[in-house]
Amino acid sequence: MSSPSERPGTAAPSAVIHDIGYRPYAGPRLGEGAVARSFFVTGLRNCFGLGRSGRSKILPMGLLGLMLLPALILVGVLVQARTLLGLDEHIVAYSTYPITTQLLISVFVASQAPALISRDLRFRTITLYLARPGRRTTYVLVRLASLTAATALLIAAPLLLLYVGGLLADLPLGRETERFLAALVGAVLLAVCLSCLAAVVSALTIRRGLAVAAVIVVLLVSYTVVTTIQGISTESGNETVGEVAGLFSPYTLINGLQVFLFDSPAATPTPPTSDAIGVAYLVATVVTVLGAVGAMLARFRRVSA
Repeated sequence: MSSPSERPGTAAPSAVIHDIGYRPYAGPRLGEGAVARSFFVTGLRNCFGLGRSGRSKILPMGLLGLMLLPALILVGVLVQARTLLGLDEHIVAYSTYPITTQLLISVFVASQAPALISRDLRFRTITLYLARPGRRTTYVLVRLASLTAATALLIAAPLLLLYVGGLLADLPLGRETERFLAALVGAVLLAVCLSCLAAVVSALTIRRGLAVAAVIVVLLVSYTVVTTIQGISTESGNETVGEVAGLFSPYTLINGLQVFLFDSPAATPTPPTSDAIGVAYLVATVVTVLGAVGAMLARFRRVSA
């Protein structure tokens, strides 16, 4: 029996292979390090809406502007009315400024952590990031690094403005530099703690709105509860309870650590007053960061690639 192509009146099928110039990639393969660097820069830019739509820039840039505005006002008062008011230092100390603006910082972290973490889980882009040469550990650490760097920039920007303003007002250079550097260390530590906690909360849900609300609740409610306990302990004369309570909010924890390490001005009524409590603040900071990183790694081990 003849095939259809052999039957009379049936045209024989024809096929043509066209060479359209496709070539395999023959360039250098940079490996995991280059992937991590590119991933970090992209995450950092995304936190401020750079490279994204104009709508994505409104909130982070607006928060950055609001963070700088009080510092600008304080510098203006210091420079213009230092002699009149008899000022010989900043109205608001470097170490207490982050707690003064904690609402803005919390909103920034709460809005950007889900954008980096929850969105990858919701839209399954995590499957692309976990493809070789990237690893789960690299993904977690780079995401945390991007969020930490963005938060540190947000906190450090007004501190730098205060420092420059202090120099313009002829405050002692050595004293201001020492206090500013101590505050920068505190800003980095606070950024690490806030970013790690926000990332863990964001990794628990794929719904960005729910993650934002949960992060704000964790950061602000913990601070409110801690400061309430500290106020009560101060009034009752049992300040040790307030010192211990300071371990349970990232804002009071880092401020207490600055008081212990650098003798910075305290922003809470019960900062650590003994070496034992100070060491406890240091240990609590390390445990918070390492525990959050460990929780993130455990969470993403369960994510299928």
